[in-house]
Amino acid sequence: MGFAALKMKGDLCLPPRGPQLLSLCAVCLLPFLSTPGVLTCSVAPSVATASSSPLQFFISRSSTHPSRFSTIPAVPLAKMNAWPKDVGILAMEVYFPAQYVDQTDLEKYNNVEAGRYTVGLSQTHMGFCSVQEDINSLCLTVVQRLMERTKLPWESVGRLEVGTETIIDKSKAVKTVLMELFQNSGNTDIEGIDTTNACYGGTASLFNAANWMESSSWDGRYAVVVCGDIAVYPKGNIRSTGGAGAVAMLLGPEAPLVLERGLRGTHMANVYDFYKPDGSTEYPVIDAKLSIQCYLQALDRCYAVYRQKIQNQWKQAGIDRPFTLDDLQFMIFHTPFCKMSQKSLARLMFNDFLSTGSNTQISCYKGLEAFRGLKLEDTYNNKELEKALQKASLDMFNRKTKASLYLSTHNGNMYTSSLYGCLASLLSQHSAQDLASSRIGAFSYGSGLAASFFSLQVSQDTSPGSPLEKLVSSMSDLPKRLASRKRASAEEFAAVMEQREQFYNKVDFSPPGDIKNLFPGTWYLERVDGLYRRKYARCPV
Repeated sequence: MGFAALKMKGDLCLPPRGPQLLSLCAVCLLPFLSTPGVLTCSVAPSVATASSSPLQFFISRSSTHPSRFSTIPAVPLAKMNAWPKDVGILAMEVYFPAQYVDQTDLEKYNNVEAGRYTVGLSQTHMGFCSVQEDINSLCLTVVQRLMERTKLPWESVGRLEVGTETIIDKSKAVKTVLMELFQNSGNTDIEGIDTTNACYGGTASLFNAANWMESSSWDGRYAVVVCGDIAVYPKGNIRSTGGAGAVAMLLGPEAPLVLERGLRGTHMANVYDFYKPDGSTEYPVIDAKLSIQCYLQALDRCYAVYRQKIQNQWKQAGIDRPFTLDDLQFMIFHTPFCKMSQKSLARLMFNDFLSTGSNTQISCYKGLEAFRGLKLEDTYNNKELEKALQKASLDMFNRKTKASLYLSTHNGNMYTSSLYGCLASLLSQHSAQDLASSRIGAFSYGSGLAASFFSLQVSQDTSPGSPLEKLVSSMSDLPKRLASRKRASAEEFAAVMEQREQFYNKVDFSPPGDIKNLFPGTWYLERVDGLYRRKYARCPV
């Protein structure tokens, strides 16, 4: 039987028979009906009978309609009678503050030796927010920019999830503030809410959104994942590891960056390495030595689980060999400071080294043989081993990880968005041809603790206008945007930190500052009234 024509009835498209089969929400069709061009709807042969399930739509538009971002349609494909194909990241947007402090200035201001922050931490600059910006404004800005960049209708979003540890209200979620952006569209049918556990909330939100899209709950629309934080610390050397920013990601099927199904290694435990029990201050309680040890221990365990899972998948496909870092073309990490990522890649190399036989001679492991008898759990504070590993893994670090640290180097720690800022940096520093068909390993860590190791498979298509080419192109302006920021002195930075302390938890005030110091199109906090209610406004674009 041929394709059955659809009949228009009010706002709904109904097949000639069995209208109860309709599963595509009318709101998803409205963007097509309200814009120029010819809308063509057809139903697959299987829907001609009342017993067919689910309804399958194929929607197209004539070439008279203006082109949209990449090859992303205004409305995603309706649900099929199978898993949606290649669920992953379709588009990204990154936001960071318009001002920064140079780490060399901080070294002088704090009276520490030259290189303490710039060499010891591998940090160059640190972005920071004035009282005019909070976690709500950061997320408003990055979501608005994502939707403007992609030119998608607000009705096409069916899930919006936020990962953050910057809590300004113990009840009201950041997600509810973001719903203000959807008000004019009338789209209130959006699932998802905030997820919190230190720096892991963004990854949990990403997993939740992907799980929704691959479940019976998916209604055929896109998901948006937002992760953002303002990382601030008290006076002292620890303050140099701060930063601020947000990342928004559009998730959908047939993505250029595909979340590999079934390949997640997770480790969770109850520890007090970094936590925020005092609601009267923005600052955390930190056991720095313990936190680094917990991070590396979680990395070891997550990598072991991931490696076992991918090897099991390979065996089912007839491939029987161990997984190593050679199977990852790129590797990105949650980055509290850039030197930590270098140590982490070296740690993964040590895991690979210990899994090889003692009679295996591989040049990349040169200088490590003396450490073969060590157990992983006994090596977290072994400085001699750390030095040998960083030397042995330097070439691998330069090839697989260094490019991903561009944003972290120049902006600092962004907590939940740190890992995804590294992904954006990787895209900004490589061409689509460099990235095509590669596997990107990713390690996410949140103190307390929660951690996961997972991977993204990059699509093969690098042709002009392909989803991958468009995604990579959209990140190419990252260095230019960072260079456009205003450099503040260490004294100005310290004054802003004091101001943040002064206004924290205060009511009935308008934040001081000039909005001209913000990037065009930035949302900012306009006022907090006597009942703690926050009002936001947007800078002219």
